[in-house]
Amino acid sequence: MADVVRHKRGGIYFEDFQVGALIEHGLTRTVTQMDNMLFSNMTLNPQPLHIDAHFCATETEWGKPLMNSLFTLGLMIGISVNDTTVGTTIGNLGMTDVLFPAPLFEGDTINCTTEIAAKRESRSRPDAGIVEFVHKAYKQDGTLVAQCRRQAFMRRRPAPDTVAV
Repeated sequence: MADVVRHKRGGIYFEDFQVGALIEHGLTRTVTQMDNMLFSNMTLNPQPLHIDAHFCATETEWGKPLMNSLFTLGLMIGISVNDTTVGTTIGNLGMTDVLFPAPLFEGDTINCTTEIAAKRESRSRPDAGIVEFVHKAYKQDGTLVAQCRRQAFMRRRPAPDTVAV
């Protein structure tokens, strides 16, 4: 993606996504107990698996709280935004094949990649296209902790300004 035209905020336009490209995102994030508590409480999720250390220590195989999987999903996609879609997304169309193959705990640090899996022009809007991303999140030891396919409605490049001289 050497000749990519970026939106002023940094996002990539539909035309510049290349199927098969793999983006290794530079942002990483160590997840915390506060992240888990805030997200679980903001989403009204009382699952003790996320918010009750005593329950986890005495009644689960993990021995400590798991990070809320929807927080993990959101963080994984959020980490990708600066390198891919900031300013160029019209809207998300869906997420499929969401997997959490290994647990994520407070104190783990995640890094993410995005593969461009597919793209096609919009049938209804000439100014847009659909891009399918495969996002993956790994913790510090390389273990895959989250993955999903995301379909996004993306802006096409604006027409170049024609200025009379």
